[in-house]
Amino acid sequence: MSQTVPPGGTIGIFGGGQLGRMTALAAAELGYACHIYCPDPDSPAFAVAAKHTCKPYDDENALLRFSKSVDVVTFEFENVPADSVRLVAEKTPVRPGWTALETSQDRILEKSFFNKLGIATAPWRAVDGPQALAAALKELGAPAVLKSTRLGYDGKGQVKIARGDDPKKAWAAMGSSMGILEGFVEFDREISVIVARSPTGAVAAYDPVDNVHSNHILDLTIAPARIPEALADKARAIACGAADALKLEGLLAVEMFVTTDGRLLVNEMAPRPHNSGHWTLDACAVSQFEQLVRAVCGLPLGNPERHSNAEMKNLLGDDIDGWKTFLSEPHACLHLYGKKEAKPGRKMGHVTRLKPRS
Repeated sequence: MSQTVPPGGTIGIFGGGQLGRMTALAAAELGYACHIYCPDPDSPAFAVAAKHTCKPYDDENALLRFSKSVDVVTFEFENVPADSVRLVAEKTPVRPGWTALETSQDRILEKSFFNKLGIATAPWRAVDGPQALAAALKELGAPAVLKSTRLGYDGKGQVKIARGDDPKKAWAAMGSSMGILEGFVEFDREISVIVARSPTGAVAAYDPVDNVHSNHILDLTIAPARIPEALADKARAIACGAADALKLEGLLAVEMFVTTDGRLLVNEMAPRPHNSGHWTLDACAVSQFEQLVRAVCGLPLGNPERHSNAEMKNLLGDDIDGWKTFLSEPHACLHLYGKKEAKPGRKMGHVTRLKPRS
């Protein structure tokens, strides 16, 4: 098959959350239909897609039908079972590709990947039980953070360990059979960079942004990051280098710490659209979602330059009750995800406030 899927084709998307929803909307603007595959019947992406399949990720017959109905497949989250990805990939191109997915699914593989590229991370040790955790704590010291190697996000599967804490209790609280202990890092801020890479190897990186978290969930993204330009260039180079090493075909978000002494340490990556890139919907000519569509369909990548500065605020739970106020603000852009129930901590939408570019 050609690397290019021209407009009029169909994009398959694993996952039906807000990232899939916004990708489907961007795809429609370029003349593509989307087929969402997700086991959750309340998936907000279903409402805006041409077609959806609501079946488990291990339903082989449903996966085969899905693969035959689309021209290319991508992801709105990376934790689709490996066997499911391989089955679909036998019939239809899957982008960003298995190497990127496999590496991002496992924190040990992820840290090792960056370190082999000569890219610094926080000090870390793989641990497989309370005894290994105790030994790792002796090496790295406390405070430290214990994380499950797989499936953790928004603070899930993570335990902060203070000096004197019981390793057995921390291990039980983490709740996984394999973990990674990360040493404490003195950092000034957290930033992220989103880069797109096409099947031809072309890359385009957005400006680094500042990310502010609350209760382990992204609260605010500020574009651009308030860092020296030389450091911003280095952050872009790290993200582009990772995308090239992974032979990525799609979108990659790389989260980093800026240490108090001015160094960059990679925290983690995600080969898909990212919460910290939502500002691009309103502050750039080409959003991260359109860029993903362009990349996976083999189209020329768009210009990632921002035309405005921006602050993106996540709307969690009943924050969306302020929708009328947000709509009244002259420079605010409101995006609601169409979720039926506003649970505490649940991402219901976001609002981006634009400012003149500086």
